[in-house]
Amino acid sequence: MSNHDLGMSDEECCSSLTAGVLERSSAEDLAIKFKALGDPVRIQLFAMIASAEDEVCVCDLTCAFELTAPTISHHLKTLRLAGLVSSERRGTWVHYRVVPEVVASLSSLLDLEAVPA
Repeated sequence: MSNHDLGMSDEECCSSLTAGVLERSSAEDLAIKFKALGDPVRIQLFAMIASAEDEVCVCDLTCAFELTAPTISHHLKTLRLAGLVSSERRGTWVHYRVVPEVVASLSSLLDLEAVPA
C-alpha cells in the first residue's frame, strides 16, 4: 500500500523521518570518526584515553598492548587525524586526551533515548 493509497502526501509521510536529520557534512564528519574507531585496537586506545582523568602518555598506552610502538603510534595518529583525540609533545613523549566535544557528539548520536518518539 502506498502513501497515496493511505491519503498521505509524500511530505506528510517523510516529515517525521526528515525532522532532525543530520546534514550531509555532519554525517560525513561522523563517518570519518566512526571509521577511525572501526579497529579493535583503536577502540581500546580511545577507551583508555577517554577513561583517564586528564591525559595519557603514549608510553602508558604502548605497554598495554603486545604491539610495537610504531604500530601504536600509527593507530593514535589515525585517531588524531579523525579528530577524536588531541596530542601534545613533551620532550620524548606525546600525551593524548579525548576531544570532549567529539565524545559528546558521538554519544548524542548513539543515545536512542534522546531521539524523539
